[in-house]
Amino acid sequence: MMNKLNAPLNEAEIRQAVAVVRRDAGLDPGAWFETISLDESGRYPAERGAYVCCYEATSNRTLTGVVVFDSDSLHDWQHIEGAQARIVPDEFMMACELARVHPGFLQALAKRGLDDASRVLIESWSAGNFGNPEEQNRRIAYGHCWLMNDAGDNPYARPIGNLHPVFDLATREIIRIDDFGVVPIPPDPGPIRRLEQRDDLTEIEITQPDGPSFEVDGYQVKWHDWELQVGFAQRDGLVLYDIGIRDQGRLRPLMKRASMAEMVVPYGDPRAANFRRNAFDTGEYGIGVSLDSLTLGCDCLGHIHYFDIWTHDWQGEPQLIKNAVCMHEEDYGILWKYSAPSAGQTTVTRSRRLVVSSIATIGNYVYGFFWYFYLDGTIGVEVKATGIPFPSALENGQASAYGRQIGDGVESHVHQHVFSFRFDMALDGEHNSVSEMNFRAAETGPDSPYGNAIHCEETRFQTESQAQREVDARQSRYWRVLNPNVHNKFGEPVAYKLLPGANSYPLQQPDSSMGQRAAFMYKHLWVTAHNPDELYPAGWFPNQHAGGDGLPQWTTADRDIDNQHIVVWHTVNYHHWPRPEDWPVQPTVYAGFHWMADGFFDENPTMDMPRR
Repeated sequence: MMNKLNAPLNEAEIRQAVAVVRRDAGLDPGAWFETISLDESGRYPAERGAYVCCYEATSNRTLTGVVVFDSDSLHDWQHIEGAQARIVPDEFMMACELARVHPGFLQALAKRGLDDASRVLIESWSAGNFGNPEEQNRRIAYGHCWLMNDAGDNPYARPIGNLHPVFDLATREIIRIDDFGVVPIPPDPGPIRRLEQRDDLTEIEITQPDGPSFEVDGYQVKWHDWELQVGFAQRDGLVLYDIGIRDQGRLRPLMKRASMAEMVVPYGDPRAANFRRNAFDTGEYGIGVSLDSLTLGCDCLGHIHYFDIWTHDWQGEPQLIKNAVCMHEEDYGILWKYSAPSAGQTTVTRSRRLVVSSIATIGNYVYGFFWYFYLDGTIGVEVKATGIPFPSALENGQASAYGRQIGDGVESHVHQHVFSFRFDMALDGEHNSVSEMNFRAAETGPDSPYGNAIHCEETRFQTESQAQREVDARQSRYWRVLNPNVHNKFGEPVAYKLLPGANSYPLQQPDSSMGQRAAFMYKHLWVTAHNPDELYPAGWFPNQHAGGDGLPQWTTADRDIDNQHIVVWHTVNYHHWPRPEDWPVQPTVYAGFHWMADGFFDENPTMDMPRR
């Protein structure tokens, strides 16, 4: 049965939260709503409520609290000192319109031979925090500009180099125009929607004549042995709750909450204003507000179940995202196979997986977040990145040392995509531990006369400081979450292993602005004692924050994590050196990892699957 306390907010609840805050918070009438999302603070465990964050421009204050629905009351309302709310889509649009009528900006366009500001896209990126006085006491955003192509289907087609309006979003004014010199505007690359399309591939149809294998009750899902609940947060986007799997008829819990908790995209060009191209797409802008409405046959194939999601604009007016989350089944090849040629026997079973996904368009990039549930108990997590790599105008007719030419007059700079995933663990109960597995080759000698001996070392973490780890391919390193209180038939604690996928290391210097603000990215594994207020690895308010918040701050307490209610954080670093094949639209690239049963079951749990 669906846990109604974890269901996404509906339209009526958003309206109620807005009414209560307007009535009781004492805000200026011009204050606006950054977030109205499900309250997960744990302070009102038996009550359903909304976490609300507002920004009051007249006082430059960010304020938060909780609206409890049954009592129609506002609780814990407070000013968060020094915090800046996220930049919401409405502010993006407002800043763009400010620039289009600003005399100084129009003069800068005229210097470049442009007289139609309506075709210019101006994006107001977070300015970050580089120690400048204006960043400490004003709500600053830094503009980047492009000229749309003639076809009208690519707003990033023609970068306007070196032109950057600087905004104070609180006062709704442009405080200056940073113009570092005229750079030739690239030629029109033509339409993305090409008129000539190939017809040499035959159609693929995916059918399930008897319907899907899953059952849906509201946001509760049952499929094969899996049970889970689909959720949503304005900031995280897709959230999954109460993930469990049935084993011989008994539902065994794995995770209480799973989400992509932060996404950071630092760029590697230090010149002019390019050093400011650093985005916390989750913490500064929000994934949930950027979700696409998905379309059958375009984003997903097969027998699809869609989940609608309610979000809101900055006035708190509810907005419905139709088909925000997609769920379907996919065939996945061979599950297992064994052949006995001497007996003329072959046994094979087919695999399939349940796919729960959402797709967010965040400026020039499009990100798909995919959660896979397999028949054997494996959970796969994958990010699919497409869209348009951040295009800049080519200076001096050639690419800089920090980028690569990808189109006529266009270069794109080296950057990283950093994803932090958060898992509130409950493996057969809330008391879990984490260990690290390292494989080592023994030196050739008495214990390894043939030089082939390999042994595995398992180290169990006791405190948070011990559990800040990096991937190591030389030792085939992975990590295990285990329950020391529950054992399998061999006497071992039941466990799941976190198996990293392709990964890398951040190249931003740790003492840089980005290195301090996104310090979580330097470790691929963090383990923390559970605290419901600790949801985001860079803290709740990274916009213009100087850094040091989130995981680095929380783990200074060095709390006990052995046989405790714990949270596991996994960082995925993906480096992108753009290529011509990424222009004008980038083919999808993939980054991900897996959770796999590791002594959780007593044998292969799919031995009862139909044989072919």
